[in-house]
Amino acid sequence: MFAVIRDTTYPADKPLGQQPEFKAFQGKHATQPGYRGTVVTHLGNGRHLTVTLWDTAEHMNAAREAIGPAVKTLIEPIMTAPAKLLGTGEVAYTDIGFRA
Repeated sequence: MFAVIRDTTYPADKPLGQQPEFKAFQGKHATQPGYRGTVVTHLGNGRHLTVTLWDTAEHMNAAREAIGPAVKTLIEPIMTAPAKLLGTGEVAYTDIGFRA
């Protein structure tokens, strides 16, 4: 499994998960081959840490190309600062979705 980790900033006065643009973008994300899910953590003052999980590096890279236009039209207009890519790489450990 591979992950993309970004530092993102949105308006602090609106819950991110309730914004129609974010919901539409996540819908496009979820249709991409190899998509395993996204975790977005609100750190305060509109700042979020976003971790998106993919089956393979190939899926991760293909999705970046495929959803680039949706980032431009849906996500960038609601951000209050440009996203910062913190890194990508193979997941070393997760227990998400593996509870008994």
